[in-house]
Amino acid sequence: MTGLAELSARALAREASRPALEFQGHWFNWGDMRRVAHRLTMLLDASGVKPGAPVIFVPRNHPSSIAALLGLIAHCRSVRMLYAFQSAAALARDVTRLKPLLLVAAAEDFSEALLTVLHSQGAAAIALDEMDAHAVPGLARSQNAAHPQAPTQPQLEILPSGTTGPPKPFAMSYELIAQHIVGVHAVVPGQESESLQLPPTLLYFPLGNITGIYSTLPPLLKGQRAVSLERVGWHDYVLRYRPEVSGLPPAGIQMVLDANIPPSDLACIRRLGTGAAPLNPSVHRAFEKRYGIPILLAYGATEFGGPVAAMTAELHATWGEKKFGSVGRPLPGAQLRVIDSDTGAVLPPGTEGILEVVSPRIGPGWIRTSDIGILDDDGFLFLRGRADGAIMRGGFKLLPETIESALLLHPGISVAAVVALTDKRLGQVPTAAIQLKPGVERPAIADLEAHLREYVYATHIPVAWRFVEALPRTPSFKVDRPALRELFEANPLL
Repeated sequence: MTGLAELSARALAREASRPALEFQGHWFNWGDMRRVAHRLTMLLDASGVKPGAPVIFVPRNHPSSIAALLGLIAHCRSVRMLYAFQSAAALARDVTRLKPLLLVAAAEDFSEALLTVLHSQGAAAIALDEMDAHAVPGLARSQNAAHPQAPTQPQLEILPSGTTGPPKPFAMSYELIAQHIVGVHAVVPGQESESLQLPPTLLYFPLGNITGIYSTLPPLLKGQRAVSLERVGWHDYVLRYRPEVSGLPPAGIQMVLDANIPPSDLACIRRLGTGAAPLNPSVHRAFEKRYGIPILLAYGATEFGGPVAAMTAELHATWGEKKFGSVGRPLPGAQLRVIDSDTGAVLPPGTEGILEVVSPRIGPGWIRTSDIGILDDDGFLFLRGRADGAIMRGGFKLLPETIESALLLHPGISVAAVVALTDKRLGQVPTAAIQLKPGVERPAIADLEAHLREYVYATHIPVAWRFVEALPRTPSFKVDRPALRELFEANPLL
């Protein structure tokens, strides 16, 4: 059976002149990718770190990082991902905790704080700069003789989004990735020329998380070209390549509406996929009304090894408006059920409760989630928020999503996020951060409170407000709730 390492080696062995990745307006070919991977392999061999020891990898959505990942996989290295999209101090703290023998990162990420940690730990370090790799001066070889016990089989440790706290790594074996993410049976070398006829796929999720792995490895290993983005650029991509199918995170859908992109610019798109975070129904409606493009929702998590439910094009064609807002039915092999949070009893269709999942990628056991959901009589899943995100204000339980949805009914609000602050008297109280639509004058707080009272109980009215240019977000484009909470805690009286 063809494994992930062999598929990566095959990809790196493609004809040198064949286009692989576009980044910042420049195309890099497979010869460029192979050169980076080969250079990295030589530096790894010279580092003194045994092949079985895990490599700490801080990838960016750069061609050099993608080439490095393929090189690491081709040589059966176990990889532990860290996010580059954090402060230098936070990255240094992560590295201090992990105590790596060897770290690979973009040259720009080697801050003084990180270099100090690496020197103190006697670690080796390799910097990726443009389409090259080189040993960091003074860190060419590991000085640490103690090698941690390597995994029995090579694996990637990837990161969840970290929306509710520090992200905890999740290990995925090469075999799991090959079988359930790449789909080794779909990789046919003789048919790779057909992939070159397709529009290039778009890579915009961070390489270190499950969506980044899902969107990057399958197309590249199957021979499809790709356009890699580190920042905004989706509109330009659509105009140049006219894809029939595309995707955006929910935040991106609101950004398209706010930018007032002409419908003719998106006329090529027949359907748009989204997931990774809830999509507000009013945003969903507004996008489909303006552009006539059906949005297909999906539901998944790192702990499931990817998506477990989706509104496919076929389901949408059959059910359409009848199941508006649903994230679809279970994907093949997946199982869903809704249980009572207190008793654990399985609830009948149409009853709200805690969602549990069986993911065939992970195993036969039920995985308890913190998501509140409903399964209807036809097997469609509707999400109703997160149980662990409830705000306990005195004796009242408030869901942030309820307040956020009501705020989004205000004509001047583009995005809203609600988080809890600790209160000595009530336990917790809600606070709201507001991002206004372009050109809208800031409304008075009293007006916002009056607006909310039309839709929610008085207990749901936030005690503090912030107007922001843009809500803080994680690399997965979800609202970064810890960062938002820090914004309020710095001065809770505003």
